[in-house]
Amino acid sequence: MDSLTQAVLGASICGSFIGRYHGRKAAIAGAVLATLPDLDVVMRYQDPILAMTSHRGFSHSLFVLTGLALLLTCLWRLMRPDPRYGASRLFLALWLTLITHPLLDAFTSYGTQLLWPLEPIPQSWASIFIVDPVYTLPLLVATILLLGWGGRSGVIKTCHWALGLSTAYLALTVAIQHHVDTQAQARVQQLGYTPIASFTTPELFTTLLWRSIVRTDSGIDCEVITGLLDNTESEYLCAANNHHLADNLPAATSLQRLRWFSGDWVRFDVQDDLLIVSDLRMGAGAGIYSFRFVVGEQDDQQNWREVTPYKFGGWHNFGLIKAGMNRVLHSTPPLPLNDWAKTIGMQLEPYHAQLSENAPHH
Repeated sequence: MDSLTQAVLGASICGSFIGRYHGRKAAIAGAVLATLPDLDVVMRYQDPILAMTSHRGFSHSLFVLTGLALLLTCLWRLMRPDPRYGASRLFLALWLTLITHPLLDAFTSYGTQLLWPLEPIPQSWASIFIVDPVYTLPLLVATILLLGWGGRSGVIKTCHWALGLSTAYLALTVAIQHHVDTQAQARVQQLGYTPIASFTTPELFTTLLWRSIVRTDSGIDCEVITGLLDNTESEYLCAANNHHLADNLPAATSLQRLRWFSGDWVRFDVQDDLLIVSDLRMGAGAGIYSFRFVVGEQDDQQNWREVTPYKFGGWHNFGLIKAGMNRVLHSTPPLPLNDWAKTIGMQLEPYHAQLSENAPHH
């Protein structure tokens, strides 16, 4: 999640547990502690794939942060003992402030290595966008009150309520995600495909508009846009994910790491003799992906060679935000998935192309 959300979450937690004893200082300490895990962004890596897949690593580990909470508790009790509360309350405040950072991150689509140094696929529950004002607002109000009026009884109760409301909203996003994911898989089945996996995540800044990637048993990925306020069928797009192209670079360790980090939610495209891998989990829609990397180049004899990965293109276009915000409230016009797909040369499935001609708004 964004740094502001993490800061006000930490401030609200410390306010709830030790705000009555330390007032504004509890809010400041909570905000600072809650942003510590993201200091890993200052580290430099040899290529952008390694940088991407190393973020939210050791500094987001529940094991590491639990150890840090124990260390800080011991130091605090030795240096600044307070007879008004015990070590267990202090530890709980510090521990929750630290571990809720990676846990909240895991509810986004990026991927968080909660169990580092163990290496299961990073957790990416993807039920909330990285910036969600509905989640942040109650916590922001509680933090402002805590900074302004200290540890008064009413302020501490506000912290409790803020944490309760934000947590309830987070639970609601999981329920909505399940509903949308089920709808998307049913839609793909109607097209004649057999779904084998799916990844559903909110679009920009909201849980009213969702993007589902449904993988089928024929190597086809279908992308379905679902708006909770829609009164027409959702737009969709189906295309081959071209995973066979990865066979040209069997020893590419950075590519293998990206496929592990993303749970293999990637697609491959060839553009101008470049082999490009795209992370499907993050972006506005088909062809509009936040993370695209060149991992191979083709010589004159059409032989592929591995290259040090580098970023390819970008989609930071404020027009996309405007189109996305309009799509939240209105099912028409649909997001221009076909046009976006053409920008990276995606070959659409013939059935989809024919259906699109007959029903351009779907």
